[in-house]
Amino acid sequence: MKQSLFESRHQALWQRLREQLEQLERGRASADTCARFPEDYRRLCQHLALARERGYSSFLIDPLQQLALRGHQQLYRQRSPLGPRALGFVLAGFPRLVRAQWHFVLAAGLVFFASLLGIGLLVYLVPDLIYSVVSPQQVAEMQRLYDPHASRLGRLAERAAGEDWMMFGYYIMNNLGIAFQTFASGLLFGLGSLFFLFLNGLTIGAVAGHLTQIGYGATFWSFVVGHSAFELGAIVLAGAAGLKMGWALIAPGRLSRGEALLRAARISVQLICGVIPLLLLAAFVEAYWSSLTWPAAWLKYLVGGACWLLLLAYLTRAGRRHAPE
Repeated sequence: MKQSLFESRHQALWQRLREQLEQLERGRASADTCARFPEDYRRLCQHLALARERGYSSFLIDPLQQLALRGHQQLYRQRSPLGPRALGFVLAGFPRLVRAQWHFVLAAGLVFFASLLGIGLLVYLVPDLIYSVVSPQQVAEMQRLYDPHASRLGRLAERAAGEDWMMFGYYIMNNLGIAFQTFASGLLFGLGSLFFLFLNGLTIGAVAGHLTQIGYGATFWSFVVGHSAFELGAIVLAGAAGLKMGWALIAPGRLSRGEALLRAARISVQLICGVIPLLLLAAFVEAYWSSLTWPAAWLKYLVGGACWLLLLAYLTRAGRRHAPE
């Protein structure tokens, strides 16, 4: 192959690699850049070996060699300790990743909250509809738990510290189970994630609409409002991670489905890693704040609203100073 044809065929990849290296060297690389860089670097090394074997001009080989050296330094440089890297990811990397995948976050949010709000309103207007979504046994259990006359929250307030710890562990396992189920089912071409987003929204909305309709709203809403931002937000983000993998299988582009899925999975796993702290925070708030009886209802609503604002500000603003978007 002539050198001119070789250059024209691979020039786009070399230019992309230069841009990736500039981002990496400045510490401003996006998650997509980090995911694509190792493969692009390996292809550059192949091109450099071919150029040397075919005896191409030094005007081509020298720049490729410089790119390869820069790439080697970035790929094999000494990594920072896990602690600072994890903290940096939580404080900046994760919210940047969420914004980069906003299409999937938006789709997951629409499915989840549309089903939640829609069925909640329908059950409030047509009370018997609750039994089409939730079994009579579960309805009876929800009514028992949130019956304001049964002083359920009063009993919760008297729990020992050991019981709070046990409930904290229970909430963690329950939340993690829902999130990973919603995420992993995205491998079914995204249909599994859509199903569990819709189902969870349907169940939560139906229970909320029913309890509000029968007059238990004050007890229910004052309990759930504190941890709802972190728990519901985590479910949506887990669903977005699953949709990311599902879309890679549906529309792999020029890649094979296996390669497209592998690339998408790298990003999706990072999303799930960011979801886990949200689930831990939701479980902590639910176990140690939501069950308290001494705060007035208005204070719980105020804290709950502040948590929603904090989550939205974190996902939309955190990390922008270090990596302008």
